[in-house]
Amino acid sequence: MYQVIARKYRPQTFSELIGQEHVRTTLENAFAQNRIAHGYIFAGQRGTGKTTVARIVARCLNCAQGPTATPCGECAACREIAGGSSVDVIEIDAASNRGINEMRELRENVRYRPARDKYKVFIIDEAHQITSEAFNALLKTLEEPPEWVVFLLCTTEAHKIPTTIASRCQSFSFRSVDFAGITARMEWICAQEGIDADSDVLAVLARIGEGSVRDSLSALDQAIACCGTKLGVGEVRELLGVFSLDKLDQVTQALSTSDARRMLDTVGELERNGQNLHHFCRELARYFRDLLVVRLAGAGTRLVAASAVEQDRLAGIAAGFSEEDLTRYLHLTLELYQELQESLQPRLHMELGLLRMVHAGRLVSIEDALRMAGDGGATAPPAKKPPSIPPAPVSPRAAPPVGEASPSGWRERLMAELGAGGLTFIADAVAHATVEEAGSELRFVAPREFTLHLKSADLQKAVQTLAGRAMRITVVTGEAADPPAPAADEDEVTRRALEHPEVRRFQELFPGSQVRAVRNLRQ
Repeated sequence: MYQVIARKYRPQTFSELIGQEHVRTTLENAFAQNRIAHGYIFAGQRGTGKTTVARIVARCLNCAQGPTATPCGECAACREIAGGSSVDVIEIDAASNRGINEMRELRENVRYRPARDKYKVFIIDEAHQITSEAFNALLKTLEEPPEWVVFLLCTTEAHKIPTTIASRCQSFSFRSVDFAGITARMEWICAQEGIDADSDVLAVLARIGEGSVRDSLSALDQAIACCGTKLGVGEVRELLGVFSLDKLDQVTQALSTSDARRMLDTVGELERNGQNLHHFCRELARYFRDLLVVRLAGAGTRLVAASAVEQDRLAGIAAGFSEEDLTRYLHLTLELYQELQESLQPRLHMELGLLRMVHAGRLVSIEDALRMAGDGGATAPPAKKPPSIPPAPVSPRAAPPVGEASPSGWRERLMAELGAGGLTFIADAVAHATVEEAGSELRFVAPREFTLHLKSADLQKAVQTLAGRAMRITVVTGEAADPPAPAADEDEVTRRALEHPEVRRFQELFPGSQVRAVRNLRQ
């Protein structure tokens, strides 16, 4: 009868255990010093070896040469425990035996000595599913059991174990097995089974397990059943629904070129091939996470579950993006994945989420914006070339005759033009600037807090409208220009505004603040 790989190659001794060195060392020392506790809690995610270690402990306790940290594996007790037929090692599935009656029966069973071996061992799997009443019935027995009883409680949710129970046991936290440990184990198993699998195939299988050895070995079993003794990475990816780097890289290529149409084509291709959009979004989130980690830690880091070849490729892709961009894309992908869980139109949400990433890639961070405002744009990030736009029509009232100089009084004319268009913030920045014309260049000298507004496209458009031709704008940080004096009828409005209690309150809370302009909303 066929036995699955996960059971066939289940560790039988501490030396065969992978990824749980802290647990192995502590238990080996406990057996060497004969300091065996009456209760243990093994907690951790699925497939990390909790029940396996519990059976190894039972063998160590009841081996003919024991208690020992190295059971012989040959005596009757070792063979029966490995086969699951020992009468003195009782395995209980708490998922189906969780009530108070089962715990009372267990408590009665504890009173009797082992039939043959030194210890009677109770292995309780999924112990967190035991009811509160059942735990209370077991409490006194677990606190002071007979000398021949050892309890081993295995759970994936340690926080559900009552503190009254946990305080009476020694607790061990089982960690996720790292990528290298799982791939090394599968490589050894493939050699034993005569399976031809390269590093890329093993990387896909190890990544599927997400730190669970059993899940990875189950995926290996499935791949062997599908592909035979020679595993191809493409076939394995298709079998397990894993997306290749080529498919995921389509998204980053579209982001690097701000190609929104390519994003829509990617979603359309996924739909045509019948691939799950939720799963693709989850893989995309992991992909952006790996890119960010490789960008920060460099290729070869153990924080990314990928082969050396894949890590080098990830490093090359990540080099084209900043840390801020990758963080932003990861955050947007996680938001998109959450939205897809409740969406009745997943394709619509997927398209919208990917387009949102494209637009997010065009944003300038607040740090860059402030830096640009502080140094006159000398360190502005390189902007992507905008699409070709036909020149704006020249207003007849502003077009100068051919051969005449450009209009004079730039500051006042620009303030009027911008104010008429509702661009009051830019008009205020022009009011605090000195405007100098030199041929086809217009030079603005203004305090630092106004330079960002002076670099806007709206100001460029206003200058072109007034000049009737294209002019280059240069913004330099300098001393403030004297703003134009307000008209006589505006003095009263300004005075009443400055005397308003809320304005005074604001100035008290923020010393040094200034009121730059006052608008009469009645006009």
